[in-house]
Amino acid sequence: MMAAVSRTGVLISSAFVAGRHGRRFSSLSFSSGKFSLRSGRNAGGCGGGGLLSFLPFSRSRGVCSTFAPHAAVETSGAAAEDASTPPPSDPVKEAADALDIRVGRVLRAWRHPEADTLYVEEVDVGEAEPRIICSGLVNYIPVDHLQDAKVVVLANLKPRNMRGIKSNGMLMAVSDESRETVELLLPPEGSVPGERIWFGSEDGKDRQPEAATPNQVQKKKIWESVQPHLKTTDACVAVLRVHPMRTSAGMVTCRSLKHARIS
Repeated sequence: MMAAVSRTGVLISSAFVAGRHGRRFSSLSFSSGKFSLRSGRNAGGCGGGGLLSFLPFSRSRGVCSTFAPHAAVETSGAAAEDASTPPPSDPVKEAADALDIRVGRVLRAWRHPEADTLYVEEVDVGEAEPRIICSGLVNYIPVDHLQDAKVVVLANLKPRNMRGIKSNGMLMAVSDESRETVELLLPPEGSVPGERIWFGSEDGKDRQPEAATPNQVQKKKIWESVQPHLKTTDACVAVLRVHPMRTSAGMVTCRSLKHARIS
């Protein structure tokens, strides 16, 4: 039979090595730049079991050394199947990838005329017209701090009528445990309004799936399934569990709240 070895010489799965007499080898060791497989039999040499040695692929091209000159090392079918097996699914990450989270810029903000705790904002999210968004931030953030501010917008929520004004999106913010302190999420310097934000590595931008529709977000409760897993780190970086929130310019952060909830 055969031992499965990767291109770099790493053992992938246990098996048999077809030596001159089809001996079975049961233990693996690595020293002095080569692998050694030892038979369960007591006799030395290839004729009676003993030791089989081979170099990593980069040095020996996958052929065993002098202990068994006729034994070739090949990749097993099981190893090939393992290599083609997709990684396990992550329902929370998949749900987060369906959210349309964008960089926004507040063009104008004012107090809601019919609600003491609400601001109304005009926000540029890269569309032909700015969006109108209502935010319950009056008790936490001075209105002048919103003017011309870069913000993070959850853009594929269904519009809601908030005391006579239709709100089309949500500014994402961070709060402490007591909800006495609230801070807006901050896109990194150089972020462009309208860019879609993602969770993960720097090269994840090109792998973003299409965003869900507002109806799908509501019907499947996508935001509700993702929100409990959003927080900030001890460096104030916004993350989905271990996946940082990113734009092309870097990671999304907040001003000072660590290990805080994002909503």
